[in-house]
Amino acid sequence: MGAVIIGLVVAVVGVGAIATDTLGAGDLYGRALAKVDRFLAGPVPDRSAPATVRITDPPEFGADDEVLVEPGDSAAPDATAHLAPSDGVSSPGVDPAATPTPKPERLPIDVDIVKNPNKVFAHEIEVTWCSSAGVQMTLAVLGLVDTSHEQQVEIQSRVRRWESYRDSHNGNWGPSAMSLALDAYGASGYEVHAYDSRQGAMRGAARAIQKTNSPAILLTWRGAHTWIMTGFRADADPSVFGNAKIEGAYILDPWYPDISSIWGPSDPPGTFQDASELIRNYLPWKRPEGRYADRDGLFVAVIPTIRVDR
Repeated sequence: MGAVIIGLVVAVVGVGAIATDTLGAGDLYGRALAKVDRFLAGPVPDRSAPATVRITDPPEFGADDEVLVEPGDSAAPDATAHLAPSDGVSSPGVDPAATPTPKPERLPIDVDIVKNPNKVFAHEIEVTWCSSAGVQMTLAVLGLVDTSHEQQVEIQSRVRRWESYRDSHNGNWGPSAMSLALDAYGASGYEVHAYDSRQGAMRGAARAIQKTNSPAILLTWRGAHTWIMTGFRADADPSVFGNAKIEGAYILDPWYPDISSIWGPSDPPGTFQDASELIRNYLPWKRPEGRYADRDGLFVAVIPTIRVDR
């Protein structure tokens, strides 16, 4: 049956058109192959998958000089004011020489954990392999795999071990499968987070990159595509200021150098995608194959939680 379907596709669009991707023929052929592969693999298994963690946006601070303090975070500014008694007599437990801890200065910040984006870039070999390419690039940034075609084929070949219906009704890759794949290759601690707002998701990803020295994965194009976020620019340090505005992100896009008929041209590795590009590409999750109660209408990302020293 699979051979018959493939033969029909080739007969309709032509070998030459597929080879040159005339009018998207190569794209059509690749997607047809993916459907045949899914048919031959059988039903998508209905099994457990890493849960999607809902992240509710906290109220933003009203004043620029208020800082974000997380309980138990030793790197957070000390929120306790040290006061000297007015009568010059030391009260129990109070150091008269102590002074209030100065609040950090609000300054723009520019962070990118990848110095040579081309070195860790991997183009998706097939049009439906953005997730395997995204996993590969994330692992390459962490020094765990190379960027060869052979490596991507190997990652893609293992997706049946990680797929589940609750993660992707279509089978194959979903964000939970990506977190399992990363763990299988030595990148532990990646979690699927769903945020109320785009800015909340960008802050969450930015803080995670700072804290873990690891890239984050953004589920762009309403959950249909994968962008690897390696850094960002903001008007203030998001790990310090709760209302820091993320102005854009440094992205590895596995679609490059291809052109999408819907989303347009892709950009070279390490391109800074500004706020307008994030608004255009990073959209709330909405999949045509059905509902996902824990993701629909939210901004989904695969977030690192464990620091890596490279």
